[in-house]
Amino acid sequence: MEWSAPAIVLSARPHGEADLHLALLTEAHGKHPGLARGGQSRRQVALWQPGNLVEARWMARLAEQLGSYTAEPVHAAAAHAMDDPLALAVLSSGCAMADAALPEREPHPAVFRGLVEVIRALARGGETGLAPYVRWEALLLAELGYGLDLSACAATGRREGLRFVSPKSGRAVSEEAGAPYADRLFPLPSFLLDPAAPGDAAQWEQALAITGHFLSRDAFGQQHRPLPPARERLQDRVTALALAAVRD
Repeated sequence: MEWSAPAIVLSARPHGEADLHLALLTEAHGKHPGLARGGQSRRQVALWQPGNLVEARWMARLAEQLGSYTAEPVHAAAAHAMDDPLALAVLSSGCAMADAALPEREPHPAVFRGLVEVIRALARGGETGLAPYVRWEALLLAELGYGLDLSACAATGRREGLRFVSPKSGRAVSEEAGAPYADRLFPLPSFLLDPAAPGDAAQWEQALAITGHFLSRDAFGQQHRPLPPARERLQDRVTALALAAVRD
């Protein structure tokens, strides 16, 4: 059994003294495990950093076996993010979330393409990647069967004046219908309704609170697991960014 495909390195864990146990995300094969023989060597270790885009080749005798990986570098996203703490936090969170939430060997092409777009945006800086990242988390929720519905007000059906999100249903609520219950609803950041809008620090914090709530409750809560620590660190960093913006 053998295939080759563009892939994102999601995780790389030591296996024995020399090898790495990998999880790679591809468009057609989903999150796919494998071994990198000699992956801990100086020659290979930089290749297998989480977040890197590679052209991967997987081989095994049988389809159900763990198999082994070789790869050629395409984009060293991890190295580029090292000088930008926010970009590194976004990249680490995306890889950790995909690795923890996605089932093995189940194709989710939209999740793969969306994470590639996040990595491309991060090449222009961490703040540039935050809006695509939040939209990617919303996409991940939808792919896992827990999608948000921000198309119309849950109470009135109106498509205008949407200002809140229900923490129970994940549906949008208009300003008029939600005002009496505002303290029990999430504020709806306007950039989530406009694919071209970049948002700002306060809105990114609000949006991460929304996606984090539903990912924690549904995608991870169903498995009795917490969100990955990398996701919690990203939330903390964006919260600090929003507070700094208010002080300025």
